[in-house]
Amino acid sequence: MVARILVVDDEESIREFFQIMLKREGYEVIAASNGREGLEALKKSQVDMIISDIQMPEVSGLEFLTKVKEQDPDAVVVMITAFGSTETAIEAMKLGAHDYVQKPFKIDEVKIIISKALESRKLKLENVQLKKELGTKYAFDNIIGSAPPMLRIYEMVKRVANTKSSVLITGESGTGKELIARAIHYNGPLKDKPFVTVNCGAIPENLMESEMFGHKKGSFTGAIADKKGLFEVANGGTIFLDELGELPLHMQVKLLRVLQEGTFKRVGGTEDIRVDVRVISATNRNLEGEVKLGRFREDLFYRMNVIQVHCPPLRERREDIPMLCNHFLDKFSKSLAIPVKHFSQEALDIIKRYHYPGNVRELENIIERTVALEPGAIILPESLPRNLLEVPQAQGQLDAHTIEIDREKGIDLERLVADFERTLLVKALEQTGGVKKKAAKLLNISFRSMRYRVDKYSLGSMSIDDEDESDSVSVGSA
Repeated sequence: MVARILVVDDEESIREFFQIMLKREGYEVIAASNGREGLEALKKSQVDMIISDIQMPEVSGLEFLTKVKEQDPDAVVVMITAFGSTETAIEAMKLGAHDYVQKPFKIDEVKIIISKALESRKLKLENVQLKKELGTKYAFDNIIGSAPPMLRIYEMVKRVANTKSSVLITGESGTGKELIARAIHYNGPLKDKPFVTVNCGAIPENLMESEMFGHKKGSFTGAIADKKGLFEVANGGTIFLDELGELPLHMQVKLLRVLQEGTFKRVGGTEDIRVDVRVISATNRNLEGEVKLGRFREDLFYRMNVIQVHCPPLRERREDIPMLCNHFLDKFSKSLAIPVKHFSQEALDIIKRYHYPGNVRELENIIERTVALEPGAIILPESLPRNLLEVPQAQGQLDAHTIEIDREKGIDLERLVADFERTLLVKALEQTGGVKKKAAKLLNISFRSMRYRVDKYSLGSMSIDDEDESDSVSVGSA
């Protein structure tokens, strides 16, 4: 696409010089004889950059520059100034001019300044587009679901996005914990700052301190240069500690110091490095249970668990499955360049019956495989993976008369019973606004038994004690 340049100068010879030179360089040129005409030209045409004289009658170059910047703060303007008038040129730079050229002109110098100005404009536009794409990618609209547990998550994310408090996201693998973390970051005041992800379970224990906090050259074999740690990289933004429960005890101590003091030392270093980082963490473990077993520090748990967001497993929000299916169907039809397909009702019923131990991630993989392999326009049951077809129709309802026991593999009785119990607990808490005492009455169990089960299934983020019935979502170390 050809760049369009507006030239504003009261001297006809200067306008003609730029018109000839710029057209030879392949640019499109618009000319105006004064600042007033220049402003009128900007109303009629969109330009990529402006070249304007500083000394002009009626509307001076500095006045023209000021008005241009008021209309478009990102406008790229290069000023023309007479030899020896550098003070005026510096004033123009303070008002937002990109650069200036001096009379008499040096053609090669002018070409370089124009080229750099247009490159600056291109980078600004790309940056704006990138931020727009990031905002869309991680907007709330892309966390799919309308089931009550998801509505609670939307509300919680909106509430915590504009704070810098530590957030602990809990839930099984594949429930979308990182997506929630990104939504919190990209919808808050730190959205233009770094978002750094650390998988605590994927880094070898002997390298973890170096990865997190960096190292000095020569501090250990292979340390051939100074290296920044991930906390330094995230400075000013957010660090997301995924699989927090996998963090070794010695690293828990060092992490606690960073949270308390905002400083750390690189491996082999003596200098305290100060950082300002928001910490969001996620775990699929019951950290309170890990604390009781001595595998996770209690003081660190309370530091990380200022605000807790729980991601429900997919089997607890089955009403969202058709919506997710259509979302992934559209996604993979585009990415695989395959015409959009449709689910038959029978295929959709089979997909909804499955229990999804891998949660949303597993469903996404199933849809991608199905879209890639289905030759026709309609997705039929035979196109689905075999493990979905083998699920008995009543699974999820725990009907002992219809659940079949595989002669070779058997069934996971404890998981089936636990899933059933957890589902009923969630339903009871939803119906009572999260009040445990009322939910216990609905289930005909004691309040003490209810509290035990809430802790057992990590349902603290959707429940409150009977003493405080004002809100169904707890903020704190629930």
